[in-house]
Amino acid sequence: MAFGRRKLKKVRQDAELDITSFMNLMIVLVPVLLLSLVFSQIRILNIQLPAQAEGESEDDPEQQILELVVSDQGFTLNYPSNVMLKDFAKEADGSYPYQKLSEYLQSLKQTFQQQKIEKSDIVLLLAENTDYQTIVSTMDTVRSFKAVVAANLVDAELFPNISLGDAPTSQLAEPTTEEL
Repeated sequence: MAFGRRKLKKVRQDAELDITSFMNLMIVLVPVLLLSLVFSQIRILNIQLPAQAEGESEDDPEQQILELVVSDQGFTLNYPSNVMLKDFAKEADGSYPYQKLSEYLQSLKQTFQQQKIEKSDIVLLLAENTDYQTIVSTMDTVRSFKAVVAANLVDAELFPNISLGDAPTSQLAEPTTEEL
């Protein structure tokens, strides 16, 4: 037979793994992923227990309570408690007027400082259906504001000692028959 079967020898060689390209990929990929990773930021918002209104002194302005009522209609700022100082209605698009509130609180803080009144506390009185984001945004607004000091943007203090409470029903608008 001219065409004989040749026995093919099975070549058994140990296969070598070439992982060089995989290692190159990992060397590039790991730092890129770590740099693009958004680390979660945890902030703790400290709140205080509200002071009792009965302990207010008419003579001592530092003992009088600064209140901010947050309702569906907007903000109402009271000083001393239950005496309306300023009302901030919601914007036309339904958002709360945080910027106007911040500007007014800045001027109020400056007035307190000019009269030598050390006031750093405020009580937020919240309507029953106030959502969480509104509470946190309001707390951020009354706590501090952005100020430029020596060409740097810093947080200047307004009223950092924040207490939470329920809004009195007398200051909240009664729901109409359409809302029921």
